[in-house]
Amino acid sequence: MGSDVRHSRPHPDISASGPTMARSRGGRWVLTGGTEGNERLTVVTGVLLIVLLAALGVTIVFIGRLLWWHLFLGLALMGPVALKVGSTGYRFMRYYAAEPRYRAKGPPPLALRVLGPVLLGLTAVVFATGVALLLLGPSSRGTLLLVHKVSFICWAVVTAIHIAGHLPELARFHRVSRQVRAELNELRSLAPGFGGAAEPPASTPIAGSGARWLSVATAVAIGLLLAAILVPDFHAWTAGSALFHHHHFH
Repeated sequence: MGSDVRHSRPHPDISASGPTMARSRGGRWVLTGGTEGNERLTVVTGVLLIVLLAALGVTIVFIGRLLWWHLFLGLALMGPVALKVGSTGYRFMRYYAAEPRYRAKGPPPLALRVLGPVLLGLTAVVFATGVALLLLGPSSRGTLLLVHKVSFICWAVVTAIHIAGHLPELARFHRVSRQVRAELNELRSLAPGFGGAAEPPASTPIAGSGARWLSVATAVAIGLLLAAILVPDFHAWTAGSALFHHHHFH
């Protein structure tokens, strides 16, 4: 049976696409896990962001009492947000660069692709104005605060739509068995024009698990470190939190 695989060259299948193919690609799959690894990293980061954004939402509702935590969580979010942008951006680039396996996997739904650049732009505005307000102090209230508020509201709406659009994908990711995912990979490998070779079988652990969890941990650590560094700048705002609450919502 093994000799048949070695001496004949049928269409590559799941059993023939494991470590050998990973090594032939310069170890890339060992580090990333291919499209499956990218999807897992995106899903894990997305779930983490949902939890952190929910906590941030609580601080907004009680901004007068939880302003310190609002500032801290806002800064801590920057690490995971950057990782999410990186993982989705990587899939985007590989797909439009016509990388066979990302082409075979297919693009996200059209609505989410259209929302992507909008969400990215709003994210940049929200965090840039938030950091600017923090560093410049309460004297920077005015146009900058208005831009921060309006962009945050728009960002929250677009983010909610974005999350809702990905919920079926999240549910499917956890519901579909590894065996089914392996079969889907095999079918993709046989599709014309998609490079022929399937990714490492999804019925076995996807390569790069350690690197993915290290990426998530590093993103969280960077966000926490940034927040800790800027904690001394919180005082100017928290000292007059009641006044800030009045300006922020009236």
